[in-house]
This record gives sequence, structure tokens and C-alpha cells, in this order.
Amino acid sequence: MLKQVQHDAVRTDWTREEIAALFDLPFTELLFQAATVHRANHPPDQVQLCTLLSIKTGGCPEDCGYCSQSVKADSGVQATKLMEVQQVLQRAAQAKDAGSQRFCMGAAWRNPKDRDMPAIIEIVKGVRAMGLETCMTLGMLTPRQADMLAEAGLDYYNHNIDTGPEYYERVITTRRYEDRLDTLANVRAAGINVCSGGIVGMGETRDDRVGFIHTLATLPRHPESVPVNALVPVRGTVLGDMLADTPLAKIDDIEFVRTVAAARITMPMSMVRLSAGRESMSEATQALCFLAGANSIFTGDKLLTAPNAGDDSDAALFAKLGLTALKGEEPMHAGRTSSEAL
Repeated sequence: MLKQVQHDAVRTDWTREEIAALFDLPFTELLFQAATVHRANHPPDQVQLCTLLSIKTGGCPEDCGYCSQSVKADSGVQATKLMEVQQVLQRAAQAKDAGSQRFCMGAAWRNPKDRDMPAIIEIVKGVRAMGLETCMTLGMLTPRQADMLAEAGLDYYNHNIDTGPEYYERVITTRRYEDRLDTLANVRAAGINVCSGGIVGMGETRDDRVGFIHTLATLPRHPESVPVNALVPVRGTVLGDMLADTPLAKIDDIEFVRTVAAARITMPMSMVRLSAGRESMSEATQALCFLAGANSIFTGDKLLTAPNAGDDSDAALFAKLGLTALKGEEPMHAGRTSSEAL
């Protein structure tokens, strides 16, 4: 029998059976529990606005089956060099003017090289000087690289686990699940906030989604940010071609909302970001996600290489739902000990 959800405590001892029981709840009961947890820990009518910029596109040696930037993909994405520092800072200033609170930057690398770090450090310092929260996703990090980013003032590091441990090898073969967790541990040890989530709708089962939530919810500290993506199928990628040929493998909207709700209940203090795939969701589905505890989105009309809903569409939806942008606050820092809150 499912234990009563505790709204006043942050647990890291969730069992897979408990999380599976959440997924199995009647939909209205699951949404009620998720909304209750959300209201106990976050402003229910505020959503954080984030902007994502690809600062180095394509040419990644990894074989992630969902990714158009992999050298294994026949997606037409051309490899580029790392953007110039001033170009990145200009885009960050535009994002701030558009109302974003967090500026996220992604580079299509397996891991950054030491020669890349000086420019990355300069970018972090420049974006942070604008008063924006900074987030980067650069692939796997060594402890030394994580320390360098921490010293530069990086607020968040994104490194998604992508899916549950049992399904992982069906999506990626060029790195292990443990490699993902090692990078998260390096980021945490350096005192940088962790951003880690995954992608649903890749042909996985509900049990795989349970495993995905379980991995994050049982980390020694929950990620401060948990992006939940719906696969954007791109022709020329393994999963994009698979879903184009077998469209019934696509996750249905109710199951996607269930995943968001399970993330909210098990990780009550985290920002749960409604990420890729939103441009294909109806307003009603997005509204259910916000009700289920999603309180962060990417703005703009493009993510790394995938389309996004767009600022005008988001503004209209927010007006219809009575939502507002999260009020700006000083960036939160994780600190170097694991005993602090969250």
C-alpha cells in the first residue's frame, strides 16, 4: 500500500515500489497529491523562464539515439566551433531583456578539453555579471574541471541521466550510466547546483520511467533542477526513425503528465522543468503539467537544435492560465557540503 506522501520532508529513500504506486494512482488523485506538494514548496502561479543556447553545435562523438548532434546521426546538423565569448554574452543580454532568469548553455562535446576551459570560464563570469543564473552542459567533467567552473561562479551544471538504468544501453552505448552519475558526483562535490533529468517517449516502458525517477530521487541530494523532456523525433537519428516508423511508441500526454507529477512528489524542492517537446503539446497538456508541479520552462523558439514553443505563444498561454514569471532572486549556491537543505 502506498505510504501517505509527506509534504514537510525531503526523502532520498524512495523505493521503486513506492514510485510505481504513484504512477498507478488514479490520475486525479496523483495530480491532487502533486499539486499539494507543489503548493507546499513553491509559488503555485509562478514559472521560471530559462533560455537555452547552443554554444558549440554538432560533431559529438557520442551515439545517443535521440540526438541530432551526434556524428552517428544523418540529421543534417553541421558541426561548428565554440562561439566567441562576446557572441554568447550578447545572446545572454537578449535573453535577460526578454525576461529570462536563467541562461543555459550547451556544447556538443563528450567532455570539454582543457584548451576549452579558459573561454568557458570567461563566458560564465560574463553571463553571471549580468545578474542571470548560469547553467552549462558540456558533457562529462573531471573533478578539476568542476572545481574550475565552481570558482568561476557557475550556478548550475546540467548532465541528464536520460532514462532508467535498465533502458539506458538501448539508447546510448558510448558511455555508461555510471559515467553520468560520476559527473553528477563531481559537480556536487565542487559545490555547483545539479541539473539532471531525462527524456521520456523513447520507446521505454513505465517501469523504465519509474527507474528514471528513482535514480534521481535517491541521490544523496536531489538535483536542484529536474528537466523532463518529451522526445522530439528527428529523422536521421535512431530513435527519430524508429518513432517515425512506429508512431504508436510515442508516449501519450497523460503518461507524460504522470511522469512530471511523480518527479514533483518525490523531489518536492526541485525546480521541475517542462523542457523539449513542449511545442507539440496542446495548451491543455501543458496546463496539466503546471498543475502537476512543473514550474520552469525554456523560452524562445529554439532549444539546442529542436524547435520550441516561442515567446509569443508562452505569453498567451501564461495569460490564459494566470501564470507569471518567477520573480528574480539571487542565484542559489549548492555549497560544498551534503548536509545543507535540499
